[in-house]
Amino acid sequence: MDELPIGRRVAYWRSRRKMSQQVFADRLGKSKSWVDKVERGVRRLDKFSVVYEIADILQVDVQLLLGKDPERRTDALNCIDQVEVEEIRAALERYDSMSAYFDAAPYPPPLADMRKAVNHAWLTYQYGRYGMLTRALPKLLRDAQAADAGYHGDQAREAAHVLGQVYQIASSVLRKLGECDLAWLAADRSMAVAQRADDPLLAGIATTRVCNALVAMGRPRPALELNVRIANRLAPGGENDARPERLSVYGMLLLQGAMAAARIGDSATVDDLLSGAAEAATLLGGDHNHYWTSFGPTNLELHRAAAAVELGDGGRAVETHHGLAEPAFNALLPERRAHHLLDIARGFAQIGDVANAGDMLLRGDRLAPSEIRCRPIAHEVMSDVLRRTRGAPPPPIAELAVHMGVGV
Repeated sequence: MDELPIGRRVAYWRSRRKMSQQVFADRLGKSKSWVDKVERGVRRLDKFSVVYEIADILQVDVQLLLGKDPERRTDALNCIDQVEVEEIRAALERYDSMSAYFDAAPYPPPLADMRKAVNHAWLTYQYGRYGMLTRALPKLLRDAQAADAGYHGDQAREAAHVLGQVYQIASSVLRKLGECDLAWLAADRSMAVAQRADDPLLAGIATTRVCNALVAMGRPRPALELNVRIANRLAPGGENDARPERLSVYGMLLLQGAMAAARIGDSATVDDLLSGAAEAATLLGGDHNHYWTSFGPTNLELHRAAAAVELGDGGRAVETHHGLAEPAFNALLPERRAHHLLDIARGFAQIGDVANAGDMLLRGDRLAPSEIRCRPIAHEVMSDVLRRTRGAPPPPIAELAVHMGVGV
C-alpha cells in the first residue's frame, strides 16, 4: 500500500468503506469526474487541506493516504481497523429476533445462500484471511440475524444453526485481533442460539469459543471448568453415540480445557485432558474438520506444543514440533499451521533461540500473513526477537518487522 500512488490509496480506502465514487464525491463537494481523475492519477492531490478532508471522510489516518506510518500502523491489506470494529459492534447490537416478536420480520434471505456464505466465511477464517473476513462480517451478521428472525418451524432451527456459526466465526476472528470483549459477546450469543438450533454439538463447539474469549480476557479458571463440564455431557458412551462429529467436538472441548489449565499453570490437569483428547483422536482415526474443528491426531500435537509454551516449557514445545509428521502437518489449513508456528516461535524465544524464533515467524507469515502481522501476541514475539538479536536483525526479519509496525 505504501508504494501505491495517493490516488490508488484513496480508491482502496473508498472501496473498503463501501462508498461509490458518486457518494464520495458528494461528501467531498466535488464531481464524480474529479474523483475518478484523482484515483486514476490524472489529477494530482497537491493541497494538504483536501487530503485531510479526504482522510476525514474515509475515516483513516492521513498518514495512510500519504504513504507514511501512522502512530499505530496497520497492514492495510490484512488487518482490521477501528471503523470495521465499530461496524461489527453495530451488527452485534442488533436484536432482529426480538423485533420480529413484536412486528412482522422482513423477508429473510434464502437459507441456501446463507449456508454458502457461512461456509465461505469459515474457509476464509481457516485460510487466515482476517482482513477480508472482518470486512464481510457486518453484512453476514445482519443477514444471518434477519434469517433467524424470519423463519419458522424446521427452517427456524436451520436459520439458528447458521446464525450460531456466524457468531462463532465473529468471536474467533475478533479474539485473534485482540477485541476480546466483542469476542466474548459474539461467543455468548452463539451459545444461546445453539440451544434454539437444538444441536448439542453446535452448543459444545460454541462453548469452546466462549472459553477461548474468557482465557483471552484473563479468566482461565472459569473457562477450564466450563470446558470440562460440557465435555463430560458430550462424552461418547452411554446414551451418547461415538460418531465422528461428536468425537471432534468432545476432543476440542478437552483441548481447549487443557489450554485453560496451562494458563493457570496446572500441568497435571493439562496432561489428563490431553490424554482424554488423544483417546478421542484415536477413535476418530485421522484429521478431520467436523464442525470446523480441524480435530484429529495432528491438531492434538499442536495443542500439546501450545500448552507446553503456556506452561513456560519451550523446550518441550520445540521437541513436540520436531516430532510432527510433516505430510499430516502440511495437510492442515493455513490458519492452523501458522498459529502453530507462532506458538513455536514463542517456544524458541523461551529457550533463548531468537534466530529460530524469527524463522518461525517468517514461515508463519508466508502461510497466513494475518496470523503474524495482525495478532498482538505475534507483535510481542517480534519485539522480543528484535530486542535480543545481537547487531542488526537479518533483512527478512527486519522487513517483516516493518510490515508489522514493530520496533525494538
